[in-house]
Amino acid sequence: MKLIFATQNRHKLNEVSAILGKDIELVSLPDLDFHDELPETHATLEENAEEKSRFVYNRFKSNCFAEDTALEVKALLGAPGVYSARYAGEGKNSDDNINLLLHQLGGEKNRRARFRTVISLILEGKNHFFEGITEGTIPAARCGEGGFGYDPVFIPEGHVLSYAEMPPELKNKISHRRKAFEKMNAFLHEAGKIR
Repeated sequence: MKLIFATQNRHKLNEVSAILGKDIELVSLPDLDFHDELPETHATLEENAEEKSRFVYNRFKSNCFAEDTALEVKALLGAPGVYSARYAGEGKNSDDNINLLLHQLGGEKNRRARFRTVISLILEGKNHFFEGITEGTIPAARCGEGGFGYDPVFIPEGHVLSYAEMPPELKNKISHRRKAFEKMNAFLHEAGKIR
């Protein structure tokens, strides 16, 4: 089955491709020679994911999906949340976002956090949502050089390594993104779209 993944992010494309396996052929936006930013104008992951997938579906008239992911920190009342990618402001990068997060947490004892992914799959014009959550904690400082985004400051529950310290295969086995995409995979199997 061929699906457009509404992303420009090569890291996400590689991660999702490894999770979904060979049953689904992923087509990225750069593969379609589309390099514009996708709209993300809403205050929830669900609305942003659907906005992106609808935009791509209407543009290319093909089955597609988009995802939106947030780091939600308990002591910060769920922040950075939907603004995770641009937490430190427009034009800032992942290092800036991590620096701001660690600064805001300071000496806070409650370091509980979770990663949450929401997928919006547009299949033959109809939208379907899938969610994946991984609970964890935020360490006092960065741990590891791998991964991307907030991976150096997220230690999943039941583990001592941050996402950034884990081999990609281990992260892909336990990640919030995997949980959401496994649900999407199961749905596509049940719908007879993949074997």
